[in-house]
Amino acid sequence: MKTTLAKKPNETDRKWYLVDATDKTLGRLAVTIAAILRGRHKPTYTPNTDTGDYVVVINADKVAVSGAKETGKTYMFYTGWVGTKYHRSVADMRARRPEFLITHAVKGMLPHNRLANAMIKKLKVYAGAEHPHAAQNPVEIIETK
Repeated sequence: MKTTLAKKPNETDRKWYLVDATDKTLGRLAVTIAAILRGRHKPTYTPNTDTGDYVVVINADKVAVSGAKETGKTYMFYTGWVGTKYHRSVADMRARRPEFLITHAVKGMLPHNRLANAMIKKLKVYAGAEHPHAAQNPVEIIETK
């Protein structure tokens, strides 16, 4: 039996998946999303080729975090100017930009190279329950790890 490896990114057929983030733990949800974006669920997975699928995440503002992370975990931002470093908690980010929570967690679980730039572009995150990708007929993922 021969091992099948994808040589070009256009050799794979890309599917669309829908994930509802309501009451799902942020880290466990991000692991599942990152695996789909990389293509780890396919038999033709190749580490050096983008073989992943598209993922649409809805209800990003209702994602759960465990423990005291709602107020204790902070994200640091820096504009580049002197004295402009500031921190935002998970509760602040949930109020301002709830999509950032999932995007930041998934981006940290992807490889840190040029290939991850193509993978993260296939992630579509929305704060509410509606999304504009109904024409792609996304398959809903119910189970997360």
